[in-house]
Amino acid sequence: MTRQDRAGYLFLLPWFGGTLFMIIPFFASLYLAFTDYDLLTPPRWAGLANFREMWHDATLHTSLGVTTIYTLVSVPLSLAVALAVAMVLDRGVRGLAIYRSIYYLPSLLGGSVAVVMLWRYIFGYHGIVNDFLAWFGIQGPGWSTDPRYALSTLILLHVWTFGSPMVIFLAGLRQIPAMYYEAASMDGASSWRQFRSITLPLLSPIIFFNLVQSLIASFQTFTQGYVISNGSGGPGQSTLFYNLYLYQKGFAEFDMGYASSMAWLLLTIIAGFTAINFLAARWWVFYDN
Repeated sequence: MTRQDRAGYLFLLPWFGGTLFMIIPFFASLYLAFTDYDLLTPPRWAGLANFREMWHDATLHTSLGVTTIYTLVSVPLSLAVALAVAMVLDRGVRGLAIYRSIYYLPSLLGGSVAVVMLWRYIFGYHGIVNDFLAWFGIQGPGWSTDPRYALSTLILLHVWTFGSPMVIFLAGLRQIPAMYYEAASMDGASSWRQFRSITLPLLSPIIFFNLVQSLIASFQTFTQGYVISNGSGGPGQSTLFYNLYLYQKGFAEFDMGYASSMAWLLLTIIAGFTAINFLAARWWVFYDN
């Protein structure tokens, strides 16, 4: 082994150490998924009992529905806004670094407890949104406390945190050669035709990457639902995200065996959506090779 090899392995040691901290809980949760474990007494083997219980758990089905609706609505909207803003910034804006930082900031703060509490206040019955509507003689509901609108406020919060995919879109747009647009303009192609025939195909690998990342992150949503409902998933289970229900089962009801089986179901769902995206990518993602 050469000196360079030893140096390389030395730099890899933190990664190997981190992997151990991931592998051990990974297999531990797999074992616990087949047990009855209350955190206080040793786990007892239960076979497939937890998975059979999940099949009949109406609250789990509700949490899956809430999370799926949240993901299928918020992810496309967030990516669309991110791409639109990236295209505006790509046209050449004075002080681009400042605007890029401003738009990226919500991505850093959007999942924090403080921002979600602020969001709950803004969309509360006496919040800023209703104060604004009152100027026009409109009495708005408690947006964050009404089962009809509570999830929509969290979807809006997710869309507001479009900064991370926006920065990636902007980097991708900067890699598209300008000569393509110049040639299209000389041929009389409209801006929409250039966007559809040049921008989208050449940006499709970036769109695919952001889509997969956003889907995974959305299915793992927890903080927003926990804070806005004080951990209950209310009102009327309208913000009961899957991870929030998993937390309730594991750390409120001390049914860690059932929570572990829920975690593996979530892993399966995320893997399934990811696999579908990779299979569908062959028809709409274009690589320059």
